[in-house]
Amino acid sequence: MTRLLAIRLSALGDVIHTIPAVVALREALPDVEIGWVVESPYRELVSIVAGVEAIPVSMKRWGRSPLRFRREMRAARSAIRTYEVAVDFQGLIKSAALAGFSRARERWGFDREAIREKAALLFTNRRAAIDPSRHIVEQNLDLAAAVAGVPLLPMPEVDFTPFAADPDGSLAPFRGAVVLLPGAGKSEKQWPAENFREVARLIGERSLVVWGPGEEDLASAIGAPMAPRTNLRQLAHVLAAARAVIGGDTGPLHLAAALGRPVVGLYGPTSPRRNGPYGQIGRCVSTFESTRSMADIAVKDVMKKVEEVLA
Repeated sequence: MTRLLAIRLSALGDVIHTIPAVVALREALPDVEIGWVVESPYRELVSIVAGVEAIPVSMKRWGRSPLRFRREMRAARSAIRTYEVAVDFQGLIKSAALAGFSRARERWGFDREAIREKAALLFTNRRAAIDPSRHIVEQNLDLAAAVAGVPLLPMPEVDFTPFAADPDGSLAPFRGAVVLLPGAGKSEKQWPAENFREVARLIGERSLVVWGPGEEDLASAIGAPMAPRTNLRQLAHVLAAARAVIGGDTGPLHLAAALGRPVVGLYGPTSPRRNGPYGQIGRCVSTFESTRSMADIAVKDVMKKVEEVLA
């Protein structure tokens, strides 16, 4: 094996949770050249933090207009067909199909007990038995260990700080804030805005609301100071300079944890044991074992964790 292709397309939190496994592979197999197929918005994150070649794709955009983007699609197809081993860390039909299109001799993925879409098994010919109850970071590391054929460190040292960027210094006034993340990729993962509003009131002038695309109205409803519009690297800078970060099961929360900042995770429909901020599971407030409703997370319980973190 001289060339290995990692596949994890999105989303932000999942890419972050895959980086340690790819770094572990890079360290365990120093003579192997590693590439990573990833959605375009995360190209810089993969290349800067994981230290491997990023092969950008835009699956949704290409699916909507395949003729318009056929040149991009051909370029990606040509790039992925130079690898001998492909590793699908996502476990979906679309990610496993990319492993198939790569024509790699060995196409690794999770076994039937851990894979998300069973039909994806059609595209792999090597499968790793993984405990699906473990944290997804550990599941990815177990898959990487099976591919490498040698024991890997439980958690390699990964430095996310080079990804944070504030080229013009405009974000300096927001350093040391307690960052609130009211948005989420899915509505069921959102804590009610009125609860964030109460937390912001209790924290006072130190609070800062950070928001992403389509979340500006939600952010303004919190009634606290708002960060400006940021790109992903600027967001990383704000989070890296935060005193603490509070949010649901979202990419920015996982990015804050990866940057080494103390976080308070709010969990309802997803399990913090499997999907929590890695290394800080004890700082989560969760209803997963009861109602699984974000609305049932009490402000007083969140503030108790916040006070512990700030202390």
